[in-house]
Amino acid sequence: MLVERITNNLSSKSLFTQKYGSLNKEEAGENAKEIEDAAFASASEHYEKEPDGDGSSAVQLYAKECSKLILEVLKRGPRTKENGELVKAEKIPGPHETFFDISKGLRAFIEAKEAQELLSPLKEPGNSYTKICFSNRSFGLDAARIAEPILLSLKGQLQEVDLSDFIAGRPEEEALNVMNIFSAALEGSLLRSLDLSNNALGEKGVRAFGKLLKSQSSLEELYLINDGISGEAAQAVCELIPSTEKLRVLQFHNNMTGDEGAVAISEIVKHSPLLEDFRCSSTRVDSVGAIALSEALGKCAHLKKLDLRDNMFGVEAGLVLSKALLNHANLTEVYLSYLNLEDEATIAIANALKDSAPLLEVLEMAGNDITAKGALSLAECIAAKKFLTKLNLAENELKDGGAIRIGKAVEEIQGQLMEVDMSNNLIRWAGARVLAQAVVEKPEFKLLNLNGNFISEEGIDELKGMFKASPDLLGSLDDNDPDGEEDDEADDEKNSGDEDEGDEDELGSKLKNLDVNSEE
Repeated sequence: MLVERITNNLSSKSLFTQKYGSLNKEEAGENAKEIEDAAFASASEHYEKEPDGDGSSAVQLYAKECSKLILEVLKRGPRTKENGELVKAEKIPGPHETFFDISKGLRAFIEAKEAQELLSPLKEPGNSYTKICFSNRSFGLDAARIAEPILLSLKGQLQEVDLSDFIAGRPEEEALNVMNIFSAALEGSLLRSLDLSNNALGEKGVRAFGKLLKSQSSLEELYLINDGISGEAAQAVCELIPSTEKLRVLQFHNNMTGDEGAVAISEIVKHSPLLEDFRCSSTRVDSVGAIALSEALGKCAHLKKLDLRDNMFGVEAGLVLSKALLNHANLTEVYLSYLNLEDEATIAIANALKDSAPLLEVLEMAGNDITAKGALSLAECIAAKKFLTKLNLAENELKDGGAIRIGKAVEEIQGQLMEVDMSNNLIRWAGARVLAQAVVEKPEFKLLNLNGNFISEEGIDELKGMFKASPDLLGSLDDNDPDGEEDDEADDEKNSGDEDEGDEDELGSKLKNLDVNSEE
């Protein structure tokens, strides 16, 4: 239909054809088909880059490109010979490729001959590649020497380079030589994004990339995930990069950074005022490094995503972190699981987030030894978050008292909540019931995880009944222990103290008034 309409526009009388001249039907038809092909290709490329969109912007681009190309064809005028014979119109160019990626397929070594073939598109004159991904293919010396002149020719146009997992299985000496070759070839390129993840760099590897790192003063994204970044390696990164003033993303996940490395990373963070996404999870950071990182994060007012999971912060570092979080009004995702925060630091962090992060969408604080005492502040924080979509408080000690508080808070969140994980929290049927009632009717809700708790068999039956209309919303209960209540009660007697008496009295009062058999 569009091709037919374009054909008519190119060949019929209009303001534009009066000004530039019209085409005959045959020439108009050929041009119309090429215009539609080029516009559709541009719109498809646009849509691929925005996979979460609804396609409306791609449709608008489709129409806009068609209009632009129609006008270009009319301005160019008809193409006919003097004797009236039709000359084939010049082909309308499609969108230029900007992303070159060899990472698809099986993880494998790449040798010289294959490298010559795979990288040949990068040698085409006038190519428009600004992003390359060599991940998932292991370069040896011969393949690196093939890539070297190609990278030298491209470094003036490259903006994003992904060299993650590109030396897997190579002996250390060969791997370091390959890294040196790539580093020298890319030296001086003005990169926006650099990914060196999954290369077991260590300090030697970081320094092998020294020429490249030293030449980068405009980096916006840096990824050093699973790279064996020790304290010395982190210090090398800090020394080599001349400026991080434009850095927005910094990720160090799954390294052996430790306190020394965390202190070095904190220096990078201090000098990254635009930082939006910081990940330093599973990096063996203890209290000293955690305090340094937390203090540095206080200077990053633009932070949106913070991931510090699986470190050994402890209460003292958690309290310092809570003060830093007061400065982060733009936070949307906070991952603070397995940090040994306990109630004291949890309460401080919850209070800080309640007052400072109105747009919070994800909150994870699993595995922090949080009890019903800490749940009170958490509940107040959760209730204040209108945009919360995911809550993970698994593997704590919230019990029924904490579960009831969290459930009441969750109930107040309107519309957007999708996932709640309260697994392994010593919860019995009373707490599970409140949580279930809080989410079962939410329109966007996807999953409630209550596995690994102490819900009675009768409670399990009632729970499944509540989700009868939408069973997929209730996670597996295979690890639930209906007989765990007695052990839980014994632990309560063993661990009870004066400071918990108020909580126990309050919980007892609530449970007395809770009819577990009623529907309301």
